[in-house]
Amino acid sequence: MKIISIVGARPQFIKLAPLSEKLASDHNEIIVHTGQHYDFAMSNQIFSDLGIRNPDFHLGVGSGSHAAQTGDMMKALEDVMVKENPGLVIVFGDTNTTLAGALAASKLNIPLVHVEAGLRSYNRAMPEEVNRVVTDHVSEYLFAPTETASRLLEGEGLKEKTYVTGDIMVDTIRKNLPVAIEKSTILSDLEIEKAGYNLLTLHRNYNVDNPEILVNILDQLDMLGELIIFPVHPRTKKNIENTEISWKNILLTEPLGYIDFIAAEYYSKRIITDSGGIQKEAFILGHPCITLRTETEWVETVEAGWNLLVAPSDNDICGKIRSFEVPAKRENIFGEDVSSKMAEIINTI
Repeated sequence: MKIISIVGARPQFIKLAPLSEKLASDHNEIIVHTGQHYDFAMSNQIFSDLGIRNPDFHLGVGSGSHAAQTGDMMKALEDVMVKENPGLVIVFGDTNTTLAGALAASKLNIPLVHVEAGLRSYNRAMPEEVNRVVTDHVSEYLFAPTETASRLLEGEGLKEKTYVTGDIMVDTIRKNLPVAIEKSTILSDLEIEKAGYNLLTLHRNYNVDNPEILVNILDQLDMLGELIIFPVHPRTKKNIENTEISWKNILLTEPLGYIDFIAAEYYSKRIITDSGGIQKEAFILGHPCITLRTETEWVETVEAGWNLLVAPSDNDICGKIRSFEVPAKRENIFGEDVSSKMAEIINTI
């Protein structure tokens, strides 16, 4: 069967890698990169790190308002789908790329698989929430990463389309962590010690575009008195520089490639983030996670005691981090050999 897999952002590349490998022997997979977050040169390195072949189509859509970006991607994706006439389209996650791919396939009556279905934050102010809800409701095959996601889909009348596969990022980390441990030089490059630092990521608009919130987060983290490694996006770095404030315990670095980032996660003391995917990675790697949000799609990690939600505006972020302790054990909530389960379902379509 001819399959079109649509990606456009780093979390989607990570999800694509193990599934693409499983599909290669039985299907003709066409990889389409919308260019939503990464230009071709930048994403080339990530594809190389993950062992994904170069995309068959790079649409180069780039940035723009949500509506303009999604519309441009829909038009370009429709052209590709009409040209290639696939039997199945696969979308991943909850970005504008996900929504555009889902709507384009739906309008052309092409069966659609949604990898990472059933997530809900119930915060409609997040564009991702709208994207994931719409995508679930136009998909024929919903690959739910957890039992919680499956129950949420059942509650929305989608039980017959739902398959509990586990989370595909388990496979990506399992394959790439040994490579990262062997090849990454991140510790020596940054002159840091194992478990001697916290790893910070921030990208949500409400955290990085609001100077008051951004300063509060960094002030509170600086008060920990522990080294914070912060790979920072250029736009966020500019916002930090505009505050004209410096922090003695926070080390800003350039964005890290996938292999270096996995190594940085693995060797860290704890992970502090506002990212959904990194919450999962922290749990899979067995690291305490502090999520600078008031809600999360990954409620299982909070219920398991390994993830602490803290409001970005909280005046005691530092104290809450210091007092956060994780349990001695972790249950396997994200499954294993996930890509094989997904491929087996696809093979029956």
